[in-house]
Amino acid sequence: MKHRKITDTAVELTELGFGASSLGNLYRTTPDVDAAAAVEAAWEGGIRYFDTAPHYGLGLSERRLGAALRHRPRAEYTVSSKVGRLLVPNEHPRGVDTEGFVVRDDLRREWDFSRDGVLRSIEATLQRTGLDRLDVVYLHDPDDHWRQAADEAMPALADLRDQGVVGAVGVGMNQSAMLARFLRETPADVVMLAGRYTLLDQSALDDVLPAAQERGKSVVAVGVFNSGLLSQDRPTEGMMYDYRHAPSELLTRARAIAEVCAAHGTTLPAAAIAFAWSHPSIINVTPGMRSAAQVTRNTELHRRHVPESLWDDLRAQGLIRPDVPAENRRRRSSRCR
Repeated sequence: MKHRKITDTAVELTELGFGASSLGNLYRTTPDVDAAAAVEAAWEGGIRYFDTAPHYGLGLSERRLGAALRHRPRAEYTVSSKVGRLLVPNEHPRGVDTEGFVVRDDLRREWDFSRDGVLRSIEATLQRTGLDRLDVVYLHDPDDHWRQAADEAMPALADLRDQGVVGAVGVGMNQSAMLARFLRETPADVVMLAGRYTLLDQSALDDVLPAAQERGKSVVAVGVFNSGLLSQDRPTEGMMYDYRHAPSELLTRARAIAEVCAAHGTTLPAAAIAFAWSHPSIINVTPGMRSAAQVTRNTELHRRHVPESLWDDLRAQGLIRPDVPAENRRRRSSRCR
């Protein structure tokens, strides 16, 4: 698996990463044995970048990921987690978490982008994972907290980076406009861009991707399947798009893209992963993975050849924007180790 560096840092990410939200029982229960097997399959497939967060299953994802990696040489993998949601005792539990994770709600999330909140969150993550350090720390979804996140949380993370406590710092969000602000106005090294540079949504070309190029910063692409609509060769009714049932017009467009993919000897999900590499600032694609089978499939999709002519046809048919860069970069400008 090829590696790429986060610009101006020593942190390296494999081109394909392991998104650990499902290890927190996202939408349905993932048995412990399946969670461990998924991480094992990722390791065997060459993946060495693993992303988690306190939000994922109220700490369950962090605990499971830490346990699965504990016997691995620490210098051989990269872990990122996030800050902004402190986990605190829930004084009024209802039995099950209400934010999409099938876990008990003995804890609750409390928004906190203060310096103290950042330090407390990182310490708690280290305790849950059992790790000695985090390689990358992202601010998590600061959409409604710009001022505190920019003025308190990001400087706190930058201080930790400059002291060598963490390797790189950044922001992860489902929108792109504010990510551009973080790149232009704060010391962020990298942003995690969720769902805004995909075969169905290229809005990041209007803001965060130009900002990354201008500033020489790095972008990690997540949500490349847009919650599932791009994950199958032939999209069907009832599939999800950005956490909701896909509207009919997007389903129709996804099917049209799938037809063009088939005409070029590839598939919609393979193209969905490969598409991110059309932009020079993107250094990694990290899909969410629940099982060993999903890991194996995503690894195979990542390695599959997608012809350059596909992008030309999609542009010509108006199925992707004309300003999508013309050359796919996945097989260039990276190194193996």
